Amino acid sequence: MYPDQETPRSTANLLSDMVSQVGRILRKEAALAKAEMGENLSRAGTAIGLIVGAVVLSFVALGALAGAGIAALVSIGWAIHWAALAVGGGLALIAAILAVMGIRDLKPERLVPNRSIANVKQDVALMKERINA
Repeated sequence: MYPDQETPRSTANLLSDMVSQVGRILRKEAALAKAEMGENLSRAGTAIGLIVGAVVLSFVALGALAGAGIAALVSIGWAIHWAALAVGGGLALIAAILAVMGIRDLKPERLVPNRSIANVKQDVALMKERINA
């Protein structure tokens, strides 16, 4: 045997190395998934805040629209109720936009750790390739 040639490694050593590599990879992927879920939960918190904002503005809009209805019945002039309708309609529109944004960000597919799942699939494919090689 020549000194510049590597000695073949035993199957047990190869399997041991593979198991340790898989363990290392799984720990790293778990850490990545944890970080990604943290980001997604932070986004969910923001979405919940948007929904709460929409609810608060909806109550204000309801009050303004109720005031507009009362003003329309009581007043003879158009200025008061048109102003109340404009404010109530504007607040209702803002509330609707906030609610749509919040609901969109709370969809389950937006909370899934997609990058981690893709990395695990790639790691599994790589391990299969190494085993079959």
